[in-house]
Amino acid sequence: MDLRRMRTLLCALVLAVVGGLVVGPPAAAGQRCVRTPAEYLAAWQAREVRCVAPTLFGTTHGRGDPFLYPEGFAYAWAGGSVNLEAYLRLRHRYGDEPAKVGVGILSYVGYPGLDAWSYPTDLAVYTLPRGVRATVPTFAEWFRLVGHRIGFPRAALRDLERAYARVGRDEDVVDAFEDVTGCDRDALLRGAWPSAEIGCGAAFLDALAAAGPSPYEGADSRQCFANVAEGYQGPRDAAALRAVLYQCQDAGFLNTGVGRGYNTYANPFVCAPAAEQSVRQRHTGREFILPNARLDDLPSHVDIPLDIGEPGRRAFLHEGWCG
Repeated sequence: MDLRRMRTLLCALVLAVVGGLVVGPPAAAGQRCVRTPAEYLAAWQAREVRCVAPTLFGTTHGRGDPFLYPEGFAYAWAGGSVNLEAYLRLRHRYGDEPAKVGVGILSYVGYPGLDAWSYPTDLAVYTLPRGVRATVPTFAEWFRLVGHRIGFPRAALRDLERAYARVGRDEDVVDAFEDVTGCDRDALLRGAWPSAEIGCGAAFLDALAAAGPSPYEGADSRQCFANVAEGYQGPRDAAALRAVLYQCQDAGFLNTGVGRGYNTYANPFVCAPAAEQSVRQRHTGREFILPNARLDDLPSHVDIPLDIGEPGRRAFLHEGWCG
């Protein structure tokens, strides 16, 4: 078997099984993998199921935003080829119900609050500049990138990893976030902000306060890290470290810390209501982080507008996509 055909079959296998979940028909045998953003856009428009080369990445971002992520973020979150392949499958399967495609992508990425999400959102598909490397956003990787800036001991990382290692059949990452920070799971899922009123602990809240505004509020993540290093006077423990990642780099309460996506909504590729899906079934594709950049500074990119329908008319988030 030649290497090109072997690559195609391996792509088909990955597409057919994501974390043990069958997600749709395989790509046509012998079909060349999508290698450029323009080819991806053509496959999207034709509603084709294709394998995608690992040199392509995708990031959802606000429509009209010239950056992958809001300008103040030092790092942008991205999905790799497995995610991009899944998005083509969503488009193939639900192209006649476009809101299921657009909202499905946002859910796959790990957006909370999707029942009411109303902000126009695009999917940027792009290649990386020469020498730029995407890395897996484990808690250990974040500690490597920013630990020296904020002066936290490795014990904080160890305790954070231990808390998330308990995620399994009955406990998910929102439970782990609650275990570490004290913030009430149900309140977070209802859209409440972290506060003492929902049980968040002092170390977590004090570190949030020391960090200052997030980049979503026009701040800069580098300054956010510096604020913690200079102004946080509390214990430098797992809760405080989790607060820094939450506030400065958008590692929200759905973040897994192992480079896998997760959401409490129904997985779009599992024909069952969210309440009947297991924790394992609600895990999605692979995550990466990379230096934030202007779209125009990337070697090549396309922007695909996502149709997200109307807030309040997304019962499939809970009842399942197949209904």
